[in-house]
Amino acid sequence: MDKSWMHSDRRSKAYELGVEEFLNFFVENLLTTTHIRCPCVKCVNLKLFGVGIIRDHLYFNEVDQSYKNWTFHGEPWEATTKASRNVEEDDDHSRYSFVSEEIEMDDNDFGDFGSNLYEFANVIEDGDQPLFPGCRKYTKLSALVKLYNLKAKHGMSDVCFTKLLILQGDFLPEGNTIPASMYEAKKTFCALGLSYEKMHACPNDCILYRKEYEDSTNCPTCGISRWKKGKD
Repeated sequence: MDKSWMHSDRRSKAYELGVEEFLNFFVENLLTTTHIRCPCVKCVNLKLFGVGIIRDHLYFNEVDQSYKNWTFHGEPWEATTKASRNVEEDDDHSRYSFVSEEIEMDDNDFGDFGSNLYEFANVIEDGDQPLFPGCRKYTKLSALVKLYNLKAKHGMSDVCFTKLLILQGDFLPEGNTIPASMYEAKKTFCALGLSYEKMHACPNDCILYRKEYEDSTNCPTCGISRWKKGKD
């Protein structure tokens, strides 16, 4: 696709036609007109808006000319390093769609990326690093996502997960990139916008105290108290 319009004057016909072609491109590929990353110089794909607001931003703020491969808008990612992972990727998904698929989230759950743009850039770099020298099946990020998925599914504590990461590091060849602690893993996920929120749950696993149950003091299913009783 011709991207020369990105370097044209915003008042020119070429820029106008280019903006409309770009808008049509990602709507056709992402099949949505809402919750789309804005590629203007101020948002730099960190904020989500509808098509109309993105159009305004592209005229008022100008498009980010460094955004040459439209991976966030349906264009297949092209590797920029020799390191690669031997995982099939669907062209209709963004570069890190496997993250959302592994932890059972959709693209809209990502929200804004972490507040620190440099942290996000480091995470993107992690996506290109093989898990260990010569590994073609997993990168540091894809392996971490799979391990974290196991933690979530089986209720593994943070301490246990840290020990698992350390053990994995010992099993893998020297030069591996697996994080050595839950703290390091959390920094990676938070930079991607995958932070978590703690919620009260019924001791019998009936409900989470959220939404309509946010202010409840007893479980509506089993009747057990939300709170532990003190000595008094």
